[in-house]
Amino acid sequence: MTTSTTPRWRLILNGKSAGDDDVREAVAALRDAGVQLDVRVTWEAGDAERYVAEAIDDGIDTIVAGGGDGTLSEVATTLAHRDESADALPTLGLLPLGTANDFARAAGIPDEPEAALRLLLQAPATPIDLLKLDANGETHWAANLASGGFGTQVTTETHEGLKKLLGGLAYVLTGLSKLGRIEPLQARVQGPGFDWEGDFIALGIGNGRQAGGGQALCPDALVNDGLLDVTIVPPLEGDLLATFGTAMTEGKDAALDRVAVRRVLPWVEIQAKQPLTLNLDGEPVEAMTFRIECMPHRLRMHLPADCPLRGNPAKVAP
Repeated sequence: MTTSTTPRWRLILNGKSAGDDDVREAVAALRDAGVQLDVRVTWEAGDAERYVAEAIDDGIDTIVAGGGDGTLSEVATTLAHRDESADALPTLGLLPLGTANDFARAAGIPDEPEAALRLLLQAPATPIDLLKLDANGETHWAANLASGGFGTQVTTETHEGLKKLLGGLAYVLTGLSKLGRIEPLQARVQGPGFDWEGDFIALGIGNGRQAGGGQALCPDALVNDGLLDVTIVPPLEGDLLATFGTAMTEGKDAALDRVAVRRVLPWVEIQAKQPLTLNLDGEPVEAMTFRIECMPHRLRMHLPADCPLRGNPAKVAP
C-alpha cells in the first residue's frame, strides 16, 4: 500500500454507465479535490478481477465499485478470494449506479454520484463481513444477500428493458403478475441449534437487508456482526399474503415475524429435493445442496457514520 498523503483511488465502472455525464462530473470534482482517481470500464467477464489485481499491484488505496449490487459483489468477490488480509487490501467504496441498488439504499449511501464519492473522503473504512456460498464444488461470495423462492423469480425474470424504464418499480410489477402462480419450494435448512424442513415461498440469508428492488427479507441484518440473518417464509393465504407484501416492501419487523421463521446463525446448510436457485447479489446459483457461511471482517468498506447496517462494536461477534 502507498504511504503518500494523496488519496489514490481506482473506479471500476460497469460499462453500462460509461457514458453517464453525472459520473464524469463527479470524477472531475474529486480530482479537483486532490484525489488521484483513475477509471477502468468493464466490458466482459473477468475485467473486474483483472482491474482489481492491477489496482493492488499499483498500490491503490481504495477501489470503488461503480454499478449495482452485482458490480459490488464482483469487486468484493475478487478482493475476498485473495490471500491478503483485510488490512493489507485496498479499502472498498461503492458508487451506486444499478437499477435497485439494494445494498446502497440499506446502507444509506447517497444516490448522487459526487456525494457517493465524497463519502469516501468523509467516512473512514470499517471492517465488514462477507457471505460465502459453496455449491457444486464452487465457491461464490457476496456482500449483500442470498435469496430464493418468489423474490428470486421476480429478480431473475424482470425484463431488462422494464428495469431501465421503471427502475425498482419493475420488480414490484413483475411480482404482482406472479401472485396468482407462486409455487412453493421445499428444502431443509440447518445451522447451529437450528433444523427446519418444509415448504417455503421466500428465503433470505442476509449479510445485508434487502434484495430484488426493496424486498426487506432480512430487516435486522448487520454487515459487521459475524452472523447471517436467516428468514424463511412458508406458503401464505389471505391476509397473511398482504402482510408479507407489506413486510417485503417496508421492512416491518413485526409483520415479518408474523409470517416467517427467523434466526441469526454463523452458517447454514440447505438441502433441496429438486434443483433450487439462489440469487446471490444478482448471480443465480442452482444446486440441490448449499453451504453458506458468514466470513467476519473480510474487507474494509467506506460506509456512512450512521449506516443502519453497522452494529454497535461492543455487541458484534469478534
